[in-house]
Amino acid sequence: MNLSLQSVMYLPGVGPKKAAVLAQEANIASYEDLLYYFPYRYIDRSRFYRVSEVNAEMPYIQLKGHILLFGTVGEKKSKRLVAKFTDGSGVIDLVWFKNLKYIEGKYETGREYIVFGKPTAFGRSCNLVHPDIDLPEDVQQVANGLMPFYHTTEGMKKAYLHSRAIQQFQYTLLSTLDWQIPETLPPHLWAQTGLIPLSDAMRHIHFPESADMLQKAKQRLKFDELFYIQLHILRSARRRQQALKGHVFGTVGERFHAFYEKYLPFELTNAQKRVIREMRADMGSGRQMNRLLQGDVGSGKTLVALMAMLLAVDNRYQACLMAPTEILAQQHYQTLKDFLKDMPVQVALLTGSTKKRERDKILPAVAAGEVHILVGTHALIEETVVFASLGLAVIDEQHRFGVAQRSRLWVKSPSPPHVLIMSATPIPRTLAMTLYGDLDVSVIDELPPGRKPVKTVHRLDSRKAELYAFLRDEIRKGRQVYVVYPLIEESETMDYKNLEEGFNVFREVFPEYTVCMVHGKMKPKEKEAAMQRFVSGEAQILVATTVIEVGVNVPNASVMVIESAERFGLSQLHQLRGRVGRGADQSFCVLVTSPKLSGEMRKRLEIMVQSNDGFEIAEADMRMRGHGDLEGTQQSGIGLSLKIASLTTDGRILQSARDLAERILNEDPPLESPQNRLLHERLHTLFGQKTDWGLIS
Repeated sequence: MNLSLQSVMYLPGVGPKKAAVLAQEANIASYEDLLYYFPYRYIDRSRFYRVSEVNAEMPYIQLKGHILLFGTVGEKKSKRLVAKFTDGSGVIDLVWFKNLKYIEGKYETGREYIVFGKPTAFGRSCNLVHPDIDLPEDVQQVANGLMPFYHTTEGMKKAYLHSRAIQQFQYTLLSTLDWQIPETLPPHLWAQTGLIPLSDAMRHIHFPESADMLQKAKQRLKFDELFYIQLHILRSARRRQQALKGHVFGTVGERFHAFYEKYLPFELTNAQKRVIREMRADMGSGRQMNRLLQGDVGSGKTLVALMAMLLAVDNRYQACLMAPTEILAQQHYQTLKDFLKDMPVQVALLTGSTKKRERDKILPAVAAGEVHILVGTHALIEETVVFASLGLAVIDEQHRFGVAQRSRLWVKSPSPPHVLIMSATPIPRTLAMTLYGDLDVSVIDELPPGRKPVKTVHRLDSRKAELYAFLRDEIRKGRQVYVVYPLIEESETMDYKNLEEGFNVFREVFPEYTVCMVHGKMKPKEKEAAMQRFVSGEAQILVATTVIEVGVNVPNASVMVIESAERFGLSQLHQLRGRVGRGADQSFCVLVTSPKLSGEMRKRLEIMVQSNDGFEIAEADMRMRGHGDLEGTQQSGIGLSLKIASLTTDGRILQSARDLAERILNEDPPLESPQNRLLHERLHTLFGQKTDWGLIS
């Protein structure tokens, strides 16, 4: 039986109406969907309490006894059914507000039942509201007391699809299948790894016989999930390497040497030298480079990318650099021009706002090969942009582009260009192995000489006078200040109001200085004009939303004030902090919050105050919030809809799954051997219908 094709509607007890609710509310359409709808927690039901022991502080309790009598209390909407329940040590009330006639007809007085529920305080005593009631012989589903609990929505509850109903469906399904589930791993693999068979794992994840068997079930199912993701990523990477031969950059020529010897603005760090060596090896190997360059804000990624582009130019190829915003593209263009000075390297800028007269000059020059490096935004992927010989594509902050958008760059060349992806968003190792597992990864983990770490402090918004005095001192020294306000979609209108109020306050407090404002609702020209006033130094204070999170480079800005800092994630706070500390002066980041902070918020701010390490902060962010909240995690070709594994806590399982996947692919790349046939079929089931973006990068 193919469980993915069998509709849950035909499972006894479900039917079409409940099946429709399950599909809409929980994405459960097939038998397989139901089996992989795992419990989110378990409650130990091995212990029976006495009624005389019960108090409202207990989380959940289990009693064994009988019902003395039923009675109704109240009228109309406040009407409820109350049963007096006893085990001989005392009496407790069982209370229902719905289905009163059904409940009274279903349960008998004097008959022994097992009652399970959460005690609730009621006057001087406590009661159990809508408890689970079973006959002793029916509690066999909860073997050894571990009872599963399943997530349910309000829509599910209205259709009586509460956790207990899901538990019953799981029991019915597993019984129908005779507790035998089609295996997803060849027996020699789960034997090798010490994992239990899938049938045992499914039984014990839904109905664990013991805590030990529950742990083994989780281990097997997590491994399964992570193993197939890694196998898919690694196989796609190998197929790309075989299919896509890269341009050979065999020459380290005049432009590269001239830049290194005469124009290098500072001594390269060891980390930058290492990354350049890695890229040179890639681009000289005859295979397409597909490399992720990670580096904290200010680590010198753009300089390294320029040296890679000069390698392309020396080998008679062109390079392009694509950025997600016009501001960032213009900044990259200016940075490259400043680096290159009067070198014979033609750099052009193409964005959505490039005037027609200028565009009419640039496009023919690019097509003729006269432009060596083209910097731009999405404008680079327009059909009108034709390269003479594109050899290297550099993409900055790639998670801001959809993978399909990026793919349109590759058709600009008869043979796909080398690809260098730059990211200033530090990515935890386990997340990088999954999101970017098919890329080679380079990390610049040193700051250039002369850069001072940003000093970060936490201040309460009730002490603004001290903050304003500090800002005035910094501005008198000739420095500039960013003030950032949060912008959350759910409260966008209120946030813009706070931003405008803040803008007016800063204008009142600092009448002698120029204050400008930038936010996403402004027209592009207005936003650009305000930004340029700050970049040029005409404005001393920039009040903004997070539009300045990435890409704005104003070395003279030495203070970043983040209002309502408790509303930002750690990684975003770190990105904002990276806007300062770009000059030789000491820079500061001030996290402003209200006094009312949760324990988690305080911990988050403490991490920011104590650490400037982006990777350390990203790891902490993932531990606290989970991988799904990290920016860009749904931009990869596979997404991250993990059902049981966690990139936060299952790093060891992920590494072991990846190691096994690599070993198998080394021995049998196409997965054609009889022992790997099941792996090939399972991969097709999981990923066969999806576009293989692994061939794109």
